[in-house]
This record gives sequence, C-alpha cells and structure tokens, in this order.
Amino acid sequence: MSSLIETLSASSGSESPGFLNDLVKQLWPNMAIAIASSIKQVAEPMFESMLPSPLNTLHFVKIDLGHIPIHLDKVNVHSTENNGIKLDLDLTWDGACDIELDGKMTPKIGVEHVKLYGRLSILLCPLTNVLPCFGALQVAFINKPTVLMTYTDAASIASLGIIDKALRKTVTNIISSIAVLPNRFFVKLDAANDYFKTYQHPLGVLRLTVESASNCGEELGKTKNILKKLVHDVPDCFATVTFSAEPEWRTKTVKNSRNPDWRETYHWLVADHDQAIEVDVKDADTASDDDIGLATTTVRELLLAGGRQELQLVHQGEETGAKVALGAKFYKFVPDPASLLSGENEPEVLGLMSVLVASVRGIKGRRQEIKPSVRVDWGEHTFRTAIKTDSPGTDIENPSFDQAFKVPIKAGMVKGALPVKLTLMDAENETGSVEVPIDELLRAKDLRLERVFDIGNGVTLSAGVWLRGVKLAE
Repeated sequence: MSSLIETLSASSGSESPGFLNDLVKQLWPNMAIAIASSIKQVAEPMFESMLPSPLNTLHFVKIDLGHIPIHLDKVNVHSTENNGIKLDLDLTWDGACDIELDGKMTPKIGVEHVKLYGRLSILLCPLTNVLPCFGALQVAFINKPTVLMTYTDAASIASLGIIDKALRKTVTNIISSIAVLPNRFFVKLDAANDYFKTYQHPLGVLRLTVESASNCGEELGKTKNILKKLVHDVPDCFATVTFSAEPEWRTKTVKNSRNPDWRETYHWLVADHDQAIEVDVKDADTASDDDIGLATTTVRELLLAGGRQELQLVHQGEETGAKVALGAKFYKFVPDPASLLSGENEPEVLGLMSVLVASVRGIKGRRQEIKPSVRVDWGEHTFRTAIKTDSPGTDIENPSFDQAFKVPIKAGMVKGALPVKLTLMDAENETGSVEVPIDELLRAKDLRLERVFDIGNGVTLSAGVWLRGVKLAE
C-alpha cells in the first residue's frame, strides 16, 4: 500500500480533452435546453427559502443559455478504491445568455452574461461489461465554483452590489447543495446498478488546528497602510474556516491581541485531497465584523508541507503582512473497530458510520397515492431520503433512493449503542421497519452489512450499514 506522500504526489498528468469539447459543442443546443429546465425546477424553490424578502419572490420568466458551450480542460484520470474511474477537469463557461427574472415588489432582472469556473470531479462506477461500461455517473465540483454575472434591466440597481451579492450567493449555495463535494449529482445509467458498489465513501478525517495569527494590525513596513485601514484599534480576532460545501466553523475570539493564539481543532470528512481550506480572520465588532484577511490552501498542499503551513492573509487581492498558522493530521478510514471502542473522553472523530439506502421493492397501493421514503434513526441522529411520487419513468411500487447518510463517531457512541433503525414511510405514516444491531455490525466482515431486509407485507428494503475506524496516515 502506498504511503500518504506517494498518494498525494501521484499524478497521471493533465490532458486536453479535445474530443470532449467537440462532443459538448455538438450537444450544446440540447444540453442548454435540458440545463435550463433543471435550473428552473431546482432554483425557484431555493430562491423562496434562501433569498431575503422581497427577492424571495423571484422566478424565471426566460432562460436562454445562448450558443457558447461550456469548455473543459486539464483532465486527470485516476482509479478509485471501489474499482471505478475518476476524472478531474476544469470547467469554464463564458456564456452570452438571455435570462429574465421577475418578482413581487422587485424590478425585473435581466442577466446577459455569466462566467462560471470550477474544477469538476466525475466518477464513473461501477465498471461493467455492458456499454457504456459503467453503471452510474457522479458529478461534483471539488470546491465552490466562481460565478460572475452581468445584468441588463436592473443594471443600475444590481451594479450597486445588493442584488448581485444576494443572487450570486444564492446561486453558489444552490450549486453547493447539489454538486459541490461532499454532494455529488448522481445519474444512474443502468436500471440494475448496484448502489453499494457505486457510492464513494469519504477518504478519511482531517484534524485541522487553527494555531495562531501574527501581525494582525501591526504597522510594520508594507503592512502599515493596508492594516491601518482595516484595523483601527488592537483587534479582537477570530477565524472562520470553510471547507468545500461543509458548514462554516468558527474559533473563539481572542480579545485585544495583534497575535492571537487559538490552538483550536476541528474535524472534517475529506472526499478529495484537492478540497480547499479557507481561513478568514476577522476583527469582532458590535456593529459589523471587520475583515483582516483571507488565506487559502488545500488538503493536499497542507499535508505535503508536512502538516503545517504559515499562510499570508490577503485582503481584496493584496497581501496584508499578517499570517495565520495551521496544523493538520490526516486519518484514513479502516475496517478496524479499535478506535471506535476507545475509552478516551475526547471530542475527536474516531470513526464513521455510513448508512446506504438503495431501494425498496414490493410496495402495494394506488400508484397516485403512494409516497414512499425511508427514515434512518440511530440514537439522536435522524435522516430521511427524498419522498418519491408517481411520475413518468418512476416505478413507484419499486422505488430506488440511492442515498447515503453519514454519522461521525466520537468516544462512547458505539459501545452499548442502540441499533440502527430503518423505517419505510408512506407520506408521514410508518409502514414497516427493521433494526440492525451494532453488535452484529461489529462482528460482520469488514464491519459492513449489505442486505435485502424483509420489512413485512412482502416488502423488502435494500440497504447497507458500514462502520469505519481511523488510523493515522503515514
């Protein structure tokens, strides 16, 4: 087995995907219509929940993505642990489009130009002996993409940044919730595809420590003019950390210090070594927190640097002279319960439980009234799949869910724990369930159970439960 450094340093080299761009160019008229339809279906409900009033009433009047196709570049090809193929590639779109939005008590908003840039991860797995030789396609941006928009009708308002900032943030959040790691846009190509061989489990746990910052507001040399504008007094510093599409994490506030020392650690599940770590240092203020600077690295860069980096803080593209120090260790997931049963009373992630819900077979009832979903309960953790409804192309009596749920495990969570309960729901009514005892899972080969469970009345549920411990990667 290769070492961590060998894994991080390995590269097949980037290639130019000329044939893919030729294919996209030919398909773009059809792709543009399909993408526009998906945008309307997905974005409008999210506008309502994410945008402030009255912008939450915005809806699309027109979506024309124009004639300029997306462009792909710098393709790297890798194999995955579950015997699949992984393509990493840059996606760029400099689209001349015609998009109109309207809403109540808001001016009509026209978008005439969209710039989109990000790096994609495309998983082709599991590999099969039937064309196209893989059962499913999973697409995700490794990190949040960059989105810029040029407006028409409301240009005088949007250029002020109020609408532009709200719209770009919402668009980025929508993309993140669907297709920024750890979220992947899943396309099943084979109706009989095995979800257990398709799902890509996280690579491991990154224990990231935000150690300290220095020169936050120091008037030394080049930093004098910049930081004098940013920080008027001795700052009360805190840092927020974002990791791909994961929720933001914040350190404590260190008062009255230009050289704050935090020494705080947080744990992130890593889906790709190129996921970005952004550290935003701010000066806490009662009215509005003041920016000090932003530093960015990736899991790969941090680990290749020996697990410690001191990064320059940048404000609006200009170095401030302030720095932030980060430390990290990477723990890979292993089918070993040793860490899971550790008696240490520490707030560290000692492992992971993954619950995979593949499909249900044999539901009876009137097709128009059946609304199946599966609820997962383990202790205080509750998850639920999407609720299926009868629609063209959907076998509502034998629905596929193909969803996974993850629970990071800390000290004391496994020993003597309650079983994992899987419940079939029809709308809000429970129609059958099965329990998976933790002791049985610990005795299972490789700490994994994948079964077709009988949940009564001739109905079966295909689901899997995995446990993984952690081991320091060296």
